[in-house]
Amino acid sequence: MFDIGIGEIIVLAILGLVVFGPERLPKAAADAGRLVRQLRGMASGARKDLADSAGVDLSDAKDALRDIADLHPRRIVSSLMNDEPEPKPKRTQTPKGDGPAPFDPDAT
Repeated sequence: MFDIGIGEIIVLAILGLVVFGPERLPKAAADAGRLVRQLRGMASGARKDLADSAGVDLSDAKDALRDIADLHPRRIVSSLMNDEPEPKPKRTQTPKGDGPAPFDPDAT
């Protein structure tokens, strides 16, 4: 996500040792982790509250964003260069019962 390498992690660890000292560094790291967890919880709660109040289903928006992300040139090239066969598309389940699936003229 942040594209941080091992060199940057080592520099941050040394900087943390210098700033906090070896006695307080574990407590500071635990506090930072707790803060990040609380921020993520607050963000997901706010997102859920906004979706509930607006009456919007965000799963459709997430699916649309994933579809758009598949159009990134790097992913397209990697899929073209990949020797593995493409996965078979998922089959949709038809309703149980006698006869064919219902016809939807808007879907064609």
